Amino acid sequence: MTDTTTPADLPVQAPRDKPLTPGQAMRRRALRHKGLMFGAVVMLIVVGIAIFAPLLTQYDPYQQSLLARMKPPVFLGGTSEHWLGTDGLGRDFWARLAYGARISLMIGILAAVISGIIGSTLGILAGYFGGRVDMVVTFLINVRLAMPVVLVALAVVALFGGSLTVVVSVLGLLLWDRFAVVLRSATMQVRKQEYVAAAEVLGASLPRVLFKDVLPNVMNHLIVIFTLEMAHAIILEAALSFLGLGVQPPTPSWGLMISEGKDMLLFEPWLITIPGVALFFLVLAINMLGDGLRDVTAPEGRN
Repeated sequence: MTDTTTPADLPVQAPRDKPLTPGQAMRRRALRHKGLMFGAVVMLIVVGIAIFAPLLTQYDPYQQSLLARMKPPVFLGGTSEHWLGTDGLGRDFWARLAYGARISLMIGILAAVISGIIGSTLGILAGYFGGRVDMVVTFLINVRLAMPVVLVALAVVALFGGSLTVVVSVLGLLLWDRFAVVLRSATMQVRKQEYVAAAEVLGASLPRVLFKDVLPNVMNHLIVIFTLEMAHAIILEAALSFLGLGVQPPTPSWGLMISEGKDMLLFEPWLITIPGVALFFLVLAINMLGDGLRDVTAPEGRN
């Protein structure tokens, strides 16, 4: 008996999906990670406000007007002329908040960059060489951990005066220990890999091994620690400014705005609430962004 089945009668098989590339898979995981998306959106908003502050407000953050002082925000009965109200010197609160985002981001980024360079260098050298180099770096880490960050920062700023340069320098020189600890451990794991041994056997120079083979494989740890230390630096700057030892008036700073409004807490609580909420969401977004990057770049390490 002959088979009369035609090609049209055969079942149609659905085409198989092409396997995703590592970049496409990482992009998909990032888009599905709610914490990462929330942190990225909030950070984009804050960065956009900081960059385009002159276009988002018609007022100078330093301009005073005693006739317009202590106007409430629009949601508490104020007018749209100053939709977030004015402070005790009549300065537009939205203008100071927008320009203050520049100060917070600049301090956080610069302090994290300085501490990242110091800590990453020490951590990678300790993890790669081991031995006496590791002993010296471990000793430096222990010395740094024995020094309370807030007290040392208060003492140094009180000694040299509060300014943007001093605050950034102090925070950058005090927050490198986490970079060193994490990258030391990560480098020790990478140091044992075969591709590092192969590069050494082939006669690759030390800078080539460190920058081409070691650093790219610990970069995800570096990015996560960078975001955490950036948030830490922003919080410390706000604390120093609140105590009057950070960024000095009349520079717009969220911590300084909270300090200036503390005397009116019982009468005009929005003077503290608005910059406090802004600071809270900025730090929360940075932390969620760092946590999301950890999940996306190293998903096998997460449950």
